[in-house]
Amino acid sequence: MNTPVEVIVVNFNAGEAVVHCIESVLAQSEPVAVTVIDNASTDGSVEAVSRLCERRNDVRLVRNDGNPGFAPAVNQAVGSEPRDYLLILNPDCEMEPGSLSALRQALDGDPLAGLAGPMVTDAQGRPARAMLRRFPSPWNSFLSFSGLWRLGQRSPAFQGVEIRVPESAGVTVAEAVSGACMLVRKQTFLDLGGMDEAYRLHCEDLDLMYRLRQNGYRCLFVPGARVVHRQGLSSSSRPAWVHWQKHRGMQRFFQKFQAQRYAFPVRLLVSAGIWLRFLATAPLLLFRR
Repeated sequence: MNTPVEVIVVNFNAGEAVVHCIESVLAQSEPVAVTVIDNASTDGSVEAVSRLCERRNDVRLVRNDGNPGFAPAVNQAVGSEPRDYLLILNPDCEMEPGSLSALRQALDGDPLAGLAGPMVTDAQGRPARAMLRRFPSPWNSFLSFSGLWRLGQRSPAFQGVEIRVPESAGVTVAEAVSGACMLVRKQTFLDLGGMDEAYRLHCEDLDLMYRLRQNGYRCLFVPGARVVHRQGLSSSSRPAWVHWQKHRGMQRFFQKFQAQRYAFPVRLLVSAGIWLRFLATAPLLLFRR
């Protein structure tokens, strides 16, 4: 008998989307136990989740007085019950029928896999970016930021961070998958110490996947599982802060895992490149509001 999948949803001002997210999980054929951590939402979404909890005994709500960030909230939600798997799911995602079973079957069939991610699409069914990706390095990050990754179709030397998903792809071993929906072996997650709470938002998923690889596990991309991601709902109320945290996460990932491989001038160039990108792209936020 499968133990329930422990589902963690961290909410911050996701509106009605968070209820649709939870309902899509409850509609899966797998048994689940859902924990929603609310990071001091002010848009009425926490009240909507509370009403859902009154009707369901497999959904619990934890309200934080402030917003500690995504990674601390995930760690806070992990329960003490012996469960095989954790599903970490963004509040603006909806799982299509059978997706949780497909993810679980992929991990059940591969003892070397520690994490599985689905095919992520937008509301129109178009594949999302960064669904299948390499770990960022100074070179492939430069290729991605500069647009030179387009030359990767002609030469592998110019391949960037993102990998084009083949139309006929089956379950694929990947360096990294989308962090919007991740099924993780619970004991492995605990053995690794959970998520690195030094990340407030962005790159904590890459950090987890990198540490999995360091410990002999791999990630799986499972296109038979499909999730619709209505991206950006939680970040729309604070775009500048989110943009800052994204680049702060890039900096931490590089310093934690890669900086020691490079001479000081290279480390300086990488850090400068991260923050120059922040300065160059921050004004674009004014046109997205």
